Amino acid sequence: MKNPLIAPSRYIEKLIHMVRGQKVILDADLAHIYGITTSRLNQQVRRNRSRFPRDFLLEVSEKERAALMLQNATSMCEHSLRCTICR
Repeated sequence: MKNPLIAPSRYIEKLIHMVRGQKVILDADLAHIYGITTSRLNQQVRRNRSRFPRDFLLEVSEKERAALMLQNATSMCEHSLRCTICR
């Protein structure tokens, strides 16, 4: 029997981006997988930083943000890469 709570690997593979030679998933996408808000995910990461590997969090530069926008082929707002309202 398949577990409906597990996201298919092909879905997750589409969420993976290359940034600085590392495979990353945007916080908004990760929050969506877990069924929580992006702000809640980021809040928990900040509060529990010691539970995450040092390389868990990667902040992107403006140039990287622009490249991700092109890679996603979506129009994102100017104020945040992870804005879910403007997607």
